[in-house]
Amino acid sequence: MLWPAFNELGDLPIGIYRATLLDVIAHFGHGTAQRAVITARLEHIYELARRTDAVQRFLIFGSYVTAEPNPRDVDIFLVMRGDFQPRDAPPEAQRLFRHDTAQSALGASIFWVNAETSFADTEDLIIGWQTRRDLQRRGIVEVV
Repeated sequence: MLWPAFNELGDLPIGIYRATLLDVIAHFGHGTAQRAVITARLEHIYELARRTDAVQRFLIFGSYVTAEPNPRDVDIFLVMRGDFQPRDAPPEAQRLFRHDTAQSALGASIFWVNAETSFADTEDLIIGWQTRRDLQRRGIVEVV
């Protein structure tokens, strides 16, 4: 995939960039030891999510998908199939759906929504993840 240049804030330009996990790793997964550590976490989380057979969308946002050389963690938003329940996931994958556990055990901030039972519109939530704390918009990545 041909990635756009980072903007003056070190973010991807506004938008959702769809890429394979291999493309994400090739672009963001190197440069510092910290990036290598975070990338290994991302790969593990992706595999756990895949084992649920219920992921509709896997989005990455935050410092991992920026020019920041030493991201603290990886931020992930999962959109799960409408009938998904965390208790139905393989035991190790269930950790993905408890935010505090995911942070402490997996080194990631993971947020998730059930596509059919969420009170919020999924697209509105995704727009929210494109908004920085200073209210500037940024690009995010969807693994396809």
